[in-house]
Amino acid sequence: MKRRLFSLCVMSLLFFGLAYPAVAPAAPPAAEPHPEIHAAISSLRHAREHLDHAAHDFGGHRVEAIAAIDRALEQLQVCLKYDR
Repeated sequence: MKRRLFSLCVMSLLFFGLAYPAVAPAAPPAAEPHPEIHAAISSLRHAREHLDHAAHDFGGHRVEAIAAIDRALEQLQVCLKYDR
């Protein structure tokens, strides 16, 4: 009788021990990769928007600054593509 009870306990422990990971909650989704690059993209877009609507041309440098921002945004997008 003791042997049967012991076997039942061992089988129960094995069953629940192996079944638990299957019903355990999934891990939270991973954080977005490269948050600094995404923050830089956001900042550059904000700066470009500001320059697009600026009242003056910043001593003739506004057009060149917008072009530099566009090039930087393109490069950052390429960086993110190669990370996949």
